[in-house]
Amino acid sequence: LATNKTLKTLNLGYNAIGDESGQMIAAALETNATLTTLIFKNNRITPVGAQAIGTALATNATLSILNLFGNSIEDEGAQAIAAALVENAALTMLDLARNGIGPEGGRAMGAALAENATLTTL
Repeated sequence: LATNKTLKTLNLGYNAIGDESGQMIAAALETNATLTTLIFKNNRITPVGAQAIGTALATNATLSILNLFGNSIEDEGAQAIAAALVENAALTMLDLARNGIGPEGGRAMGAALAENATLTTL
């Protein structure tokens, strides 16, 4: 994935990928320049994996759709992704439903949305 030059959509939903594999895919996103859609729903991603995804989002310039529905990223993971949204200028759709995100994560996301000019669907 890090060097792939053709893949545009990657659907890994419902695969119980977990944090370790999630971190590996996130690391590849840091250099991937073609992927526009990543579906990661119901994969047992926790705040650890969400941190890695946030790091990737801060530098990735092509991913426009990220679906993290039904994981367990909670407040800490939402905060990491929110921090990345301040830097990210490509993402237009982000699904974080059913992730155990509480008030702290919601506040972080709200603050990030005040600065992000590309996200249109959350």
